[in-house]
Amino acid sequence: MYGESIGSPTLIIGFVVFILAMLGLDLGVFHRKQHKVSFREALIWSAVWVSLAMVFNLGVYIWFGSGIALEFFTGYVIEKALSVDNLFVFVAIFAYFNIAPKWQHRVLFWGILGALVMRAVFIVVGGAMLTHFHWTMYLFGGVLILTGIKLFFQKHQEIAIDRTLIVRGLKRFFPMTDKHHGARFFIKQGGRWFITPLFLALVTVEVSDLVFAVDSIPAVFAITSDPFIVFTSNIFAILGLRSLYFLLAGMLDRFCYLKVGLATVLVFVGLKMLVSGIVKIPILLSLGVIGGVLAGSVIASLWVVRKRGEVASECQADKELLDKKDFPMKVK
Repeated sequence: MYGESIGSPTLIIGFVVFILAMLGLDLGVFHRKQHKVSFREALIWSAVWVSLAMVFNLGVYIWFGSGIALEFFTGYVIEKALSVDNLFVFVAIFAYFNIAPKWQHRVLFWGILGALVMRAVFIVVGGAMLTHFHWTMYLFGGVLILTGIKLFFQKHQEIAIDRTLIVRGLKRFFPMTDKHHGARFFIKQGGRWFITPLFLALVTVEVSDLVFAVDSIPAVFAITSDPFIVFTSNIFAILGLRSLYFLLAGMLDRFCYLKVGLATVLVFVGLKMLVSGIVKIPILLSLGVIGGVLAGSVIASLWVVRKRGEVASECQADKELLDKKDFPMKVK
């Protein structure tokens, strides 16, 4: 039944305290001085976050059994894979607001901190809906299938950030400055407070994650009914999103067919939710399908690049945007 959870109050509080402590260590110690994140640093932090997730997964296995541990791991894989598609949005946001590499970590740090709160709310509401209104499972499943189909046929198009409702609203109701002021989100000039482009970038990142969560959270609910597992797998996946951005952003155009894989995964988990009342698809089988589809899409992308000696035509527009930006590692 949805709503039943292994997460006791003590376990939940302990997890939240641990995450806040890690974030404090990240910002207060390792990134106290703003700097451009190097490829080596991004690689180390990516390894740290993945390792922490796997240690947590081991703890779940020891204390709650292989079934719950497999649910966490599958949810983590889905969330991690879907987050890769969100990285290109970050690239577009930083390009539009002309955010220097040394300030991008600050935007992503506070953006993801806000995402933790939003996702917690989403998961509580989503779990409650699934518990009290069983038909919402079919609604979520339908949304995932439609999103997958849309993603499959979606072609690259420039993101019109300046025409988004949130940016237009902020520019209309709040005074802002077009100049950058280092790491400051707000600046006081002539007795008035102004918002800076860095703050606009932060708000846009938050909104993009909000939209992203509408797809990713129901996808994990298709795997497990435990809100604590949904929450922890989501949190571990997005905590590594910052380092993953600096690690992969410079070569996102190499994974042209990843969108096809992600679209297939969304359709699969959507169908899994729709037929859940008739057929129970084993989690191990779900993990095999999801892992196989994602691995296949990555291998196909890299094979095409190696065979042609250049990125596929579908990613030329992505490549043009990435060529304008400065990343720790950029594949030529």
